Amino acid sequence: MTKVRTTLTVDAEVLRAVKVRAARTGKGDSEVIEEAIRRDLGLELLDRLWAANRLDEEESLALGVEAQHATRTARP
Repeated sequence: MTKVRTTLTVDAEVLRAVKVRAARTGKGDSEVIEEAIRRDLGLELLDRLWAANRLDEEESLALGVEAQHATRTARP
């Protein structure tokens, strides 16, 4: 995965909590922040769902079309 450098402005208390978590887990500050962001955005769940996916492309497409049709409202 490509990493990019960025600058964030965060509350001093949040940064202290990041540093404490990093020290307790043996991780870097960036890793703690990235894990928290991924959790908050639900990216961990998406990764787990993709990893558990057993459908091939055709089955996935059929399921998507079926879900789309099921959620459309009936037209008068």
